[in-house]
Amino acid sequence: MSNAETQPLSSKDGQQFTDKDGWLTRTEYLSRTIYWGIHAASLLVLAVGAPVGAVLLGVATYAVRVFGITAGYHRYFSHKSFKTSRAFQFVLAWIACSATQKGPLWWSGTHRRHHRYADAPGDPHSPRQGFYYAHQGWVFDPRWEGTPSEAMRDFSMYPELVWLNRYHFVPPLVLAVACYAIAGFPGLVWGFAVSTTLLWHATYSVNSIAHLFGSRRYETGDTSRNNWLVALLTFGEGWHNNHHYYMASARNGFFWWEIDMSYYVLRALAALGIVWDLRLPTPTILDGGSRRIERVQEAA
Repeated sequence: MSNAETQPLSSKDGQQFTDKDGWLTRTEYLSRTIYWGIHAASLLVLAVGAPVGAVLLGVATYAVRVFGITAGYHRYFSHKSFKTSRAFQFVLAWIACSATQKGPLWWSGTHRRHHRYADAPGDPHSPRQGFYYAHQGWVFDPRWEGTPSEAMRDFSMYPELVWLNRYHFVPPLVLAVACYAIAGFPGLVWGFAVSTTLLWHATYSVNSIAHLFGSRRYETGDTSRNNWLVALLTFGEGWHNNHHYYMASARNGFFWWEIDMSYYVLRALAALGIVWDLRLPTPTILDGGSRRIERVQEAA
């Protein structure tokens, strides 16, 4: 990697812009217009109604993209909790990118920063700065706009991921066109606008609700909590105290009664040989015994 590739393009405090950030990332007001515009477009359900095909399309695009975020951006790119091929790695990144939460290097690098400074100065979205800030206010904070390239050197070596991070608006556009082609204008509203808005706030709930409301099985030094409702909405991410305790795990629902849909899908993909080496907590870790010995570093 050349020095030119790592030079910041902006002098903002926090995460600086690099050549891995595309033009849309650096156009703050356009990004905000798109964000709130998609929220507003969701209200068009009042005009289009609820055609069964369009609603089912919305359910499908929500479910597939939740898996892309939880299993792809989070458990794979942020924590490397399982292994896969380079081809399926790109598939995961594309699906997650279609959730309209920017690119894999930005998302996962920012999440690694969250673990490094969890609920301390430097955490991008701690509820100690207020519920709204933790939920979505941080998204508009210029400190976190750029990709933290230094935290993502392991995946920055893949040019296809760098391209996707730079042109992160392409997968959402492709999805929006596909939704319109499948079910017309109602399909665009339900399959993209409504689905994306709900997915945003479900994901944000992990940063806000799951740090304020729920139970704490493990002492983690932060405010993470297990919240069963957030877990259901996010396919397992709501078992957040478990995750902060042992972040390398491919399974956030540590026990059988903790529903973790992303892990179940990963198990099915493992049976097919698409993913492998799923990292799971040992009995000692589950018991809260030798955490400091067996816990893997957040950026490992």
